[in-house]
Amino acid sequence: MEELIRHEGIVLSTEGKMAHIVILQTSACAACKAKSMCMSSESQQKEMDALMLEPMNVGDRVEVEVREQLAWKAVLLAYIVPFLVMIAVITILDIATALDEAVVGSISLASMALYFLVLRLFRSKLQKQFSFTARKL
Repeated sequence: MEELIRHEGIVLSTEGKMAHIVILQTSACAACKAKSMCMSSESQQKEMDALMLEPMNVGDRVEVEVREQLAWKAVLLAYIVPFLVMIAVITILDIATALDEAVVGSISLASMALYFLVLRLFRSKLQKQFSFTARKL
């Protein structure tokens, strides 16, 4: 059976078969009983759109699900690939050219910006792959 990542949320609005949902994302520290003593607790609200598996109303408590495999793909696209692109550009420019380190660093950062621009251009295609579903609690 496929593993799912689940979060509780609240429906902010609905349109057609999609719901705009806010979830409270908490770190491990946020759930700790001693969080008020160490001040390292961390939580933040995230908003997302999810496919409604059943009719929902504004204010409904829901559970948002995504396949764990998609979470790993998101980590790959958002963190690992850009890091590898940056390292590859630095290595190639360092070996093949006699450019100053600051120039090489600037070009590598620009290559990452270009990578994220390409991701942005394929946003609609990626959104179809990274689909969240929501069901009432």
